[in-house]
Amino acid sequence: MKIITQVAKDASVLINQTEINEISFGYVLLVGFCESDDFLIIDKMIEKLLKLRVFPDEEGKLNLDIVDVEGSILSISQFTLYANLKNGNRPSYKKALEYNKASAFYDYFNQELAKEIKVEVGKFGSVMEVTLTNCGPVTIILDSNEL
Repeated sequence: MKIITQVAKDASVLINQTEINEISFGYVLLVGFCESDDFLIIDKMIEKLLKLRVFPDEEGKLNLDIVDVEGSILSISQFTLYANLKNGNRPSYKKALEYNKASAFYDYFNQELAKEIKVEVGKFGSVMEVTLTNCGPVTIILDSNEL
């Protein structure tokens, strides 16, 4: 599982030029799954994400987590995180988890995360336009292979 985590002042997601969700402050997540993922890995990634200290405290030190700052999350499915470019310039996505399993994992991820914090989502499998104002900028890559 991979999650690109971006601290955002605001963010929104559109489908066919229609806004479907937005947040005012928190994380924009790009979330992808691979064959080796399971529910235990997803749970560990949620725990890591919620405890990630990348928001400034009163001294300006990145020392607070998203719960501390009462942020929210805009979660976007992103199978292209598992792109492989070893054999040419056209990405292969063979490492990305197949559609139905990835969809189930994405739903589970968002439902479990929503037990702890406000979560807005994109639409799995859709072409989306994501707009955000990145703060810092702070962008962190979480990879389950590094847990």
